[in-house]
Amino acid sequence: MKKHTRPARRPPVTAHPAAAWSSLNPDAAGLDIGSAEIWAAVPSDRDPQPVRPFATFTPDLNALADWLQTCRIQTVAMESTGVYWIPIYEILEARGFQVFLVNARHLKNVPGRKTDVLDCQWIQQLHSFGLLSASFRPEAEMCALRAYLRHRANLLECRAVHIQHMQKALQQMNVQLTLVLADITGETGLAILRRIVAGDRDPVALAQLRRHGCKHTPDEIAKALTGNYRPEHVFALKQALAVYDFYTTQLQECDTEIERQYQALKPVIDPEQQPLPPSTKTNSHCKNAPAFDVRTQLYRVTGVDLTVVEGLNAATVQTVLSETGTDMSKWRTDKHFCSWLHLAPHNDISGGKVLQSRLLKGRNRAAQALRLAAQSVGRSDSALGIYHRRMHAKYGPERAVVATAHKMARIIYHLLQRREPYQAPDPVEYERGQKERELRQLQKRAAKLGYTLAPKAGASK
Repeated sequence: MKKHTRPARRPPVTAHPAAAWSSLNPDAAGLDIGSAEIWAAVPSDRDPQPVRPFATFTPDLNALADWLQTCRIQTVAMESTGVYWIPIYEILEARGFQVFLVNARHLKNVPGRKTDVLDCQWIQQLHSFGLLSASFRPEAEMCALRAYLRHRANLLECRAVHIQHMQKALQQMNVQLTLVLADITGETGLAILRRIVAGDRDPVALAQLRRHGCKHTPDEIAKALTGNYRPEHVFALKQALAVYDFYTTQLQECDTEIERQYQALKPVIDPEQQPLPPSTKTNSHCKNAPAFDVRTQLYRVTGVDLTVVEGLNAATVQTVLSETGTDMSKWRTDKHFCSWLHLAPHNDISGGKVLQSRLLKGRNRAAQALRLAAQSVGRSDSALGIYHRRMHAKYGPERAVVATAHKMARIIYHLLQRREPYQAPDPVEYERGQKERELRQLQKRAAKLGYTLAPKAGASK
């Protein structure tokens, strides 16, 4: 009977302590930021008390910066918590520290009790080992422009709420102005609303305020303006109109600051020496667009006219550039750029196989602007419109929008990188090339299965 022998026992695998790891950033600190308190951690050999709390008042933030300088800290990592990180980030950056603003997903702590003290030590430890990557932030001047544009978008959203209040007040008085005017905040609509608030109730007289270009006749407008003008509803209309006017004034002041910020940006090209050709797009004017020439300012700071790309207007390009900046060297390739925009699929790969492919959720304003542009270009006869409709038939509406936005992002990347004018592909040639590619693919599949494709008798090539 054969005797079974037990295999030799392997020595146990022991984990190396953290102190034995090589430290890539020995002069690193970690901050855990809150609304009222900030916990900071430095290497244990830099101070007898390496973990300290600081209040969020400006003198305390300056004291935190002084303490980090005393501890010979060169780089600081912090979590992007709401807007609480902005003051300390700006102070540390002005003091000469290399500041890493880290995504919260990259800072998931090990299981166990979670405290601010442990969090700041965990951030400091990860940063010292070089395991954290900084979130992208454009240049300081572009960050200022981005702040103005985000504030302007908030003003437009607030003003839109009070437009709904005006519509509600009109509906309660059964004044069907929204049925005869496409926009009650246009020239005709605002003129009529101001007269109603001033006390005029004669529908015939109000209908005479109709501007040229209105589709409905004065009789139809007078019929729509015949309503029950109750005082409480007129009062609500008056206040909503006043708030609308207030936000309009705020928008004008914001546009003035935005134009001033554009002048502060470093120009790439002089529009006077190399003038911008007139736009070939029709109906390119937007009601909510700023009063100044945004297209010329964008051409001045980029050196290339991005608005000639199908689906892109000055507002969309302005939003994208305020979020990404004009320096495309921050991303190695256009694939990295699209991945940062969350317009590329995220693949989970194990064993050389793709287990799952999905789009990561994100609130990137540049990607949202490109998605809106992709929806509009899908109705055009351009090459991008043909591509959008082909993706729509193949994958559905949602993936078609993302795929078209992905292609538009790649176009923007290459235009900003090469500083070359955009050459729009011919739609006829694009469609012919697509048919040729499909034919070659079918021929390869037929040859693989042992068949040969033959054209149908009488069919044109």
